[in-house]
Amino acid sequence: MATLEKIRNRAGLLVAIVIGFALFAFILGDILGSGTSLFTNTQFEIAEIGGTSIPYQDFQRRIDNLTEIYKMNTGTSALPAEVYESLFEQAWLQLVSEEIMTREYERLGLVVGSDEFFDMVQGNNVHPIIQQIFTDPSTGIYNQEAMFNFLRNMSDDPTGASRNYWLFVEKEIVTERKADKYNNLLQKGLYVNDVQAKNAFMEANKRVDFDFVVSRYAFMSDTLVHVIDKEIRDYYRKNKPNFLQEESRDIEYVIFDILPSREDEQEASEWIQNLIDEFSSTSEVRQFTNLNSDTPYDETNYSFGELSPEINEFMFNARTGDIYGPYFEDGSFKLARLNEINFLPDSVRARHILIQPSQEITADQARAKADSLLNLVRRGANFEMLAIEHSADNGSRFSGGDLNWFREGMMVKPFNDASFSARRGDKFLVETQFGFHVVELTDRSPERKKVQVAILERRVEPGTATYQRIFSQASMFAGQNSTFEKFQETASAEGLTKRVATVLPADNRIPGLDSPRELIRWAFNSKEKSVSPVFELGERFVVVTLSKVREKGNKPLDEVRDEIEIILRKDKKADKIKADITKELASGLGLEELAEKMNTVVESASGITFSSFSVPNAGIEPKVIAWATTLEEGTISEPIAGESGVFILKIRNIELPEETDVTPDKSRLQNNYMSRVGFEAFEALKKLANIKDNRSKFF
Repeated sequence: MATLEKIRNRAGLLVAIVIGFALFAFILGDILGSGTSLFTNTQFEIAEIGGTSIPYQDFQRRIDNLTEIYKMNTGTSALPAEVYESLFEQAWLQLVSEEIMTREYERLGLVVGSDEFFDMVQGNNVHPIIQQIFTDPSTGIYNQEAMFNFLRNMSDDPTGASRNYWLFVEKEIVTERKADKYNNLLQKGLYVNDVQAKNAFMEANKRVDFDFVVSRYAFMSDTLVHVIDKEIRDYYRKNKPNFLQEESRDIEYVIFDILPSREDEQEASEWIQNLIDEFSSTSEVRQFTNLNSDTPYDETNYSFGELSPEINEFMFNARTGDIYGPYFEDGSFKLARLNEINFLPDSVRARHILIQPSQEITADQARAKADSLLNLVRRGANFEMLAIEHSADNGSRFSGGDLNWFREGMMVKPFNDASFSARRGDKFLVETQFGFHVVELTDRSPERKKVQVAILERRVEPGTATYQRIFSQASMFAGQNSTFEKFQETASAEGLTKRVATVLPADNRIPGLDSPRELIRWAFNSKEKSVSPVFELGERFVVVTLSKVREKGNKPLDEVRDEIEIILRKDKKADKIKADITKELASGLGLEELAEKMNTVVESASGITFSSFSVPNAGIEPKVIAWATTLEEGTISEPIAGESGVFILKIRNIELPEETDVTPDKSRLQNNYMSRVGFEAFEALKKLANIKDNRSKFF
């Protein structure tokens, strides 16, 4: 168990893997085994991946397993909402990755043999993750004996946590090794030849100067071209892949804020008034504050100017026990009592030697060692050398244990209190959650007057009657406006602010709403134009109407009709302009004459390469750039239908790069392919798997 505790304390790498896992790790395995679901009904299907139905229970088990791993790594029993959301997404990535990649590995025959696995755990090529876990913090060297001790004692853990953790590590390193092999296979199949490298070099270094004339689409009236409905329908039918959409929902909602009433404010005021005498007379100020106040007693010693402006002047001119208030501040009624006046430095400087209990040394042994070192220091031993030799704090160890200057509150409380109450040159022992500290206070700033203030606080919060009244308002609105039309009419008539949002199935956030997952799930399980029941989200009641349902696939024609009409109108304008320009060019007009005829001017562009992003005075025009870098010097192009208009180019100058070794370009292209291959291969496999994500039905 001692090594397990060390893992918990030093598992930064693994915590990062659990929370912020990269897509291609493929390594967060299901520790307890996925088993076979007893449910095959699509009612319990959370996903379909590559034709395989995945039951809800399997996904939930993955979330539970990741949650237990996180708790064990961090030593916590409760998960913040943002951590749960991260684990939720991680479980999904795990599920998708395993379903897709396991098939690929099996198809290709990728395995990790027993000898290979042994070598990663106990052999000459120990995996970096295992090295990280069992590295001795005092030496920075991998401790193989500590790993063997952990394996030998693993079965002695009655909770099973040690075994589950080790299974997690095993699954992690095996799956990572398979992923490495898979990526290596793909990378070995990539090759950049000399022709590719030369082309890339020319695209980046061949520079072209040209003049151009452009006839803008915007300058042609829309009335000169006509788009009919059949053309729109034909274009839509031929270009459906260009009009794909993901599943989403448009919602409109109104908010009923749960705000305190005048009665709630009066109740809080009376509460604070009733405690003035008792707060003034009590001799147990800390205990009284902690028992009665909405905020605990603050033991900070404040300098002048650090307190709230409301009480700052009073406290630095008052006597111990003086009361200020009641006063209202930051949504609370407060009473402030000057509890202590202390003369303390603003900052101190200290050095320390940290002795930590570990697998090799018990807490009693660590204390005894610290006591022994303290005696040596008090007898004049070299503190710096002792710190370098014995301290477990690598941040200060090699500077002789020096912590430099620190202000009150920057260190953990036992260390802070002992340091600020000590005199310059004092040497003492402090126990904290990190271990035992042998401390020498090396310097302290001049003492200043500081005060400790007890603040009795009563927040003004909505009471039960207020809560019920606002809930009744929200419920009445939802009940009396159960259709989309009534929702719209009543919201406008009552002056309620309607807010809008577009949500995706896996979304966890809507701006301004706390934890709206339940609302989002309702949106994906309801019919268009439905009105929701009342949702309580944080300090708000929310009523929602589902204004638009979008299913995954092609956008309906009605939604893209205007977009298609703009495309077709631009194409028709381009055809008309090209025809007019072609006629003028056939008559022998040059660029200057053509510009004059078109009532425009000749523009110039210089230093354009195939890799250029835009054309000066023209904007983003990829077709123009492609034409310009392929034409011969002195030639005039045919009319080019660009993004903003129809262009005519005349190439003034071509600057060809000198012949050079293209090896660097070859390496650059090769590295670029190598960096992209893993992600792009996985994305291609995901697309082929035709994933159906039903998480919104359950979460």
